Formats: sequence, C-alpha cells, structure tokens
Amino acid sequence: MKAISYRRYGGPEVLEFGERPDPKVGPDKVLVKVRAAAVNPVDWKCQAGYMDTVLDTVFPVVPGWDVSGVVVQPGVSVPEFTVGDEVMGYVREDVLCHGTFAEYVAAPVRTIARKPRNLTFEEAAALPLAGLTAYQVLTRALRVREGETVLVHAAAGGVGAMAVQLARHLGARVIGAVREDGVDRARELGAEPVAYGDGFTRHVRALARHGVDAAFDTIGGPALKDSANLLAPEGRLASVADGEVVGLGGQYVFVRPDAADLATLADLAEKGVLTVRVAKTFPLEQAADAQRANMEGGLQGKVVVTVDWTT
Repeated sequence: MKAISYRRYGGPEVLEFGERPDPKVGPDKVLVKVRAAAVNPVDWKCQAGYMDTVLDTVFPVVPGWDVSGVVVQPGVSVPEFTVGDEVMGYVREDVLCHGTFAEYVAAPVRTIARKPRNLTFEEAAALPLAGLTAYQVLTRALRVREGETVLVHAAAGGVGAMAVQLARHLGARVIGAVREDGVDRARELGAEPVAYGDGFTRHVRALARHGVDAAFDTIGGPALKDSANLLAPEGRLASVADGEVVGLGGQYVFVRPDAADLATLADLAEKGVLTVRVAKTFPLEQAADAQRANMEGGLQGKVVVTVDWTT
C-alpha cells in the first residue's frame, strides 16, 4: 500500500511517501480503506520525539491517529462491523508504528465507530481526537452541569470548537477565549468571545463576576495560570496542554480511544448538535505540507489528508 512514514525523529522533512506492507488484520481489528486522516499537533510532536519516554517507537512509523474510511475486512472476533460499513476512529495504539496516513489501517475495534451519515469523510476524519478530547474533559474531568459557566481556551480551534458546542449542549454558558481573528467563529459556535491580550482576565471577570465554574485549558503556560485565577471558589480546572495544572489543583487529561464515546459524538453530529469545520485538505503525498499547515496554526478548522481512490 501507499503510505507516509518516517525512519527517524524530526520535522516534516523526515516524512516519506512510498510503499509500505499491507497491515495484518488481528482478531480484534478491522481493516479500513482510508478515505481521510486528520492532522493533529500530537502527530508532529510524536514525530519530533517528544513522546519517546511514553510510547515505544518501532521505525519506520506511519503517523496519524484520526481516520475515516470504509471497512474492507473485519477481524474474526469482530461482529460489530461488516464489509462496506463507513467508519471513523481515533486509532491510537500502545506502540507508535502503524498510523492512519496510509491507504489502509488495521484499527482495533475499541478505537472506531460508525461514521455520521451527514458528514463527509473529511469532516468525519476531523472529529474523533478533537471531539473525544472535548467530550472526556467536559463530562469526566470537569463534570460540567447545566447552568454553569465554562471558560474554553482557543475556542475557535479544533478541540476548542468541539468543547464550545458540547458545553452548550450540556446546558452551560460558555466564555470563549480566542485570538482577535477567532471572535466571530466563537460567537457563531455559541460562546461569548473574549480576545487574548491586554485586559483579558478583566474582560472575563466582567462576564463572570464571581468566577467561572470550570475552565478548559488547551494552551498551557500563562493561559493555564489565568484560568486558575479566574475560577470561582469551588471551580474546576483541566488542561490537555500543561501538566502544571496538577500543582494548581486541576486535572491533566490525555484523550483515550473509546468506541462508546465516539458513537455518542456520531449521534450528536447526526442530530446537528456538533458541526465540524475543515480548513484545508491535502492529498496523501503532500502530508508534509499538511503537517506544516497544522504547525503554523491560526486555522479555524482542521487540516485533513485525503486518499484518492478514483485512479
């Protein structure tokens, strides 16, 4: 099969497009014909070696954890899916080796769910990691309840946009922290936007005089410290970007694959509760350019790599 891979740690320049062996389909796996794979910061962070102390790496590595596609072969112990099913997944395994930037991926059944019928393959590929992150933080780490006020950082970004929509669905009021160019997007999603910069904490306090009930940090550093200072007396804090959150009395969250959570997200997408914005797409062979676009940031939507099966 055609795939993107890298044989050593580094930046986009280490990515190679070429032939890789077809994946083996274990008993608990599903062979997926890939239609699209989203790019996430964790992809290029793993590629740079930042996760070397956490995940064993077997070179060459095919990057990518987000995917959408069509089932072509279920494993012998997988009755949940049949050939032709359209699926999406957050295909993270315990070893960094077999990713989704390829024509095929053998996905553990615990990592996939049926694709929302109203989303394109590109949109569906952009949903799993960002959606699961937002869902697991809001419902488990922060336990957001109806009537509460939630501060969401980078509210126009991939995870932030999911968090705004899900928090609103849970009945919360959302204050969306954004760059100036993200104000309209945050408001469109249902948040009350506050732009970063001078007076940021003052402006948030003007909206939530007694502090926010929950704060969702996706940036770390000063944003995390601001979040801690903006909490109400019994407020909760969670971060997906900075482990220092623990010292501030909050919780650090690393998203985990969960088929049931994915199915919930798919249902919410089909009901129109969740929308997904794709900012840019690149063909598989241009994955390095897709990665650069993600690294540059500032996009109000996801970067997605597509696999062309028309030729």
